[in-house]
Amino acid sequence: MTPNVDQNEIAKFDAMAQRWWDPEGECKPLHEINPLRLGYIEQHTGSLNGQTVLDVGCGGGLLSEAMARRGATVTGIDLSREAVGVADLHALEAEVTVDYRVEDVEALVEQEAGRYDTVTCLEVLEHVPDPAATVAACARLLKPGGSLVVSTINRNAKSWLFAKVGAEYVLNLLPRGTHEWKRFIRPSEMDRHFRHAGIETRDTTGLTYNPVTGQYRLGRDIDVNYFMHGIKPEADA
Repeated sequence: MTPNVDQNEIAKFDAMAQRWWDPEGECKPLHEINPLRLGYIEQHTGSLNGQTVLDVGCGGGLLSEAMARRGATVTGIDLSREAVGVADLHALEAEVTVDYRVEDVEALVEQEAGRYDTVTCLEVLEHVPDPAATVAACARLLKPGGSLVVSTINRNAKSWLFAKVGAEYVLNLLPRGTHEWKRFIRPSEMDRHFRHAGIETRDTTGLTYNPVTGQYRLGRDIDVNYFMHGIKPEADA
């Protein structure tokens, strides 16, 4: 089986790993939206306290740690060895327990299918060659009745202008070359990935950025960034 990974993408995240927890560094947008990400997850999955959660593409651990602090038993996986190393060290220093692993989500299915209450895959799918395969693996790792939460970037003219040109070249919110526009995913395509994986889409919510105020907010505008939440039906048990 051909690995569902782009080594150039892994190299990007390896290079920035040591600055992952710098709130003014390349990951500043992630620091700023992390409370919104956590809030969206809790809104749609319920209290994280006591849940078993898999964070796919955990990077340096911003979301994984936040969910663990809410009482979840969190496993964080990523293929960037440098990022996972940073996540592990930060969790140790912060005295937060997260099981971090350098592991591919599709390989994890062989050992842990049906284990997790919630699987998160945020800001990841636009970086993999076959996002449908990643969604399918996430679905198989869920318990019946479990929640899948993803976030990514829509593919249209507005997202090219705002998420690619604006974010990387005008506002310098992200390092140049962070994203490839052709890999962005329309919500209709994501919904199709969900359905093919046996996941029922329950919500789609947009994430917008105001360059004047420098504030992010959740809302109905899904033209650029968006979250999607779905449920694995109980009937799949």
